[in-house]
Amino acid sequence: MEGTRVGVVGRTGSGKTTLISALFRLVEPASGQILIDGLNICSIGLKDLRMKLSIIPQEPTLFRGSIRTNLDPLGLYSDNEIWEALEKCQLKATISSLPNQLDSSVSDEGENWSAGQRQLFCLGRVLLKRNRILVLDEATASIDSATDAILQRIIRKQFSDCTVITVAHRVPTVIDSDMVMVLSYGKLLEYDEPSKLMEINSSFSNL
Repeated sequence: MEGTRVGVVGRTGSGKTTLISALFRLVEPASGQILIDGLNICSIGLKDLRMKLSIIPQEPTLFRGSIRTNLDPLGLYSDNEIWEALEKCQLKATISSLPNQLDSSVSDEGENWSAGQRQLFCLGRVLLKRNRILVLDEATASIDSATDAILQRIIRKQFSDCTVITVAHRVPTVIDSDMVMVLSYGKLLEYDEPSKLMEINSSFSNL
């Protein structure tokens, strides 16, 4: 349901990565259907599907070029829109202080930026796209707690009307989700409100 925050948890090998791969049609489901707005995702083109989805991965992907091309590789947005996204993800002050600002360089894999900054760049990308479904794939696993708090606060504020799917190993990462699904060896063990699952001897409470 639109605006719902869903946590997806499970131990290594539980099927979390496969679920995300199926959502983006990197793999095709052997059976069953995945529906978005009532449409089977296998019935629409890959480009149209991926225009509906955004992802912030565990390892943020940056490439050699400028800040502008990393945020907007297809040149779809104005400078004002890019600056607005940078302000929302708290990178505006840093980038506006650079001599070349949006044309400042990004090295291969973003090595001239910190891990936290690279993750905030990925957040800037999804803020520009404003898709209605956002997937966080272990998005805070490799960053410090301060950047994690920034990321979570911005997502709660800017994506309050979007469906947010948070994939994580740890319970605290998804405890404020509306619903949580627990996976094990590719099967759905539990699906309920996190507070209810914490009240019983559930797989979720024992993670």
